[in-house]
Amino acid sequence: MTNKEQGKPMKTREQIRKQLKKDGIQFILAQFVDMHGSAKVKMSPVDALDMLIDDGAGFAGGAVWGMGQGAHSHDMMGRIDIDSYTPLPWQPNTARFASDLYVDGAAHPYCPRVNYKRVQAEARKRGYVFNVGIEPEHFLVKKNADGSIAPWDPNEVDTLAKPCYDFKGIAPAMGYLQDVTTYLNQLGWGVYQADHEDANGQYEVNFNYSESLVTADRYTFFKMMTSQIAARYGAIATHMAKPFSDRTGNGAHIHYHLADVRSGKNLFTDLKDKTGLGLSQIAHYFIGGVLKHAKALCAVSSPTANCYKRILFGERLYSSRSGFTWTPAFITYGDNNRTQMIRVCGPGHIEDRTVSAGCNPYLVFAAYLAAGLDGIEKKIQPPKPNFGNMYALTMDEIRKRGVETLPQTLNEAVDHLEKDSVVLNALGPIKDEFVRLKRLEWNEYHRQVSQWEIQQYLTMF
Repeated sequence: MTNKEQGKPMKTREQIRKQLKKDGIQFILAQFVDMHGSAKVKMSPVDALDMLIDDGAGFAGGAVWGMGQGAHSHDMMGRIDIDSYTPLPWQPNTARFASDLYVDGAAHPYCPRVNYKRVQAEARKRGYVFNVGIEPEHFLVKKNADGSIAPWDPNEVDTLAKPCYDFKGIAPAMGYLQDVTTYLNQLGWGVYQADHEDANGQYEVNFNYSESLVTADRYTFFKMMTSQIAARYGAIATHMAKPFSDRTGNGAHIHYHLADVRSGKNLFTDLKDKTGLGLSQIAHYFIGGVLKHAKALCAVSSPTANCYKRILFGERLYSSRSGFTWTPAFITYGDNNRTQMIRVCGPGHIEDRTVSAGCNPYLVFAAYLAAGLDGIEKKIQPPKPNFGNMYALTMDEIRKRGVETLPQTLNEAVDHLEKDSVVLNALGPIKDEFVRLKRLEWNEYHRQVSQWEIQQYLTMF
């Protein structure tokens, strides 16, 4: 665990200087993310450490999506967080530091990491720490000569309709997965398993829970790492939500609880819970807030037009080759049951299965935490939990139960977002840029004519 996770004093400048020397670091990447969650960096020699701490690496904000700047704006300065020190195992002379952006000496409110730290601070004032684990599903793909993609399958054996956990399917990727596992454990992340997921060419690597800011930093680094390690094997790593129409999409399921800011005790656990789920009243209120704001949250946790080909209900639910999408669109919670939006895996342990791998984790955590805290503050009691198979119900049965569904397009999700002050406020000033860019993205997507439409309608009329 990092000093930040254990509540210990942060590393000092001299400690990090000695660590850099000990590890043979010659170059530093000052890294931040844009509104989409894409990693952006500047590289500096290690001798620039003091400058990167005190002043920061300079960036032109107008060159990056969603930073609230134009060509005329003053520089964004990425000041490194020395406690986020992360050596690049695949580039041993280089280290990454997550950065907070400043403009004219003031924290830049359009920086997703700065914004999340604001929401995080509000939770701490109430006595809460938000601990989060994440399941980073991703594909290894290759590009065909015509520009299309296919699952990376060098031995042409990963062809099963239900390839999940298949040995022959995972065998060609073992080198890649072992490299990733070894490197992450060198960094102390506590990887405990890796597997072949439900789609051909899809994989997942699981590592330990952390405090939520640490997890957001790590998820960003994980995406950076997979892109570089995959290239060694002639593959492209993609965290795109739905790269194949007939295969399961990429989720970033989050597992979480609130902990006491002083003791670290899990505040979501109550073995006397009358629902049988092992959740405290605080946990139930938190879930109540998440369910209340679920439609607006969807715009943040599934922020691209492509994400909504992953969140399905009705007959479209079974469009995956394997028979399931594993992404419930029903706004429900229940026991250890993967057909629910929120799955209670065990006492005090909650999972949300709807978050897309195409998300910006800093924005997701900000919105999600704000929604849950709203539930606690207003004592929002969720409806009774569901214990059955939601996939087995017809749409009429679902409607009779009063179960609502998540938005089915980005445009619909943004409609809900614009009406939800809690989620909007969690995004701070980023909200206006987010809504504007997502409307533009939807319009651009909606103007495209797909090959499916041409095949379906060209000779019909």
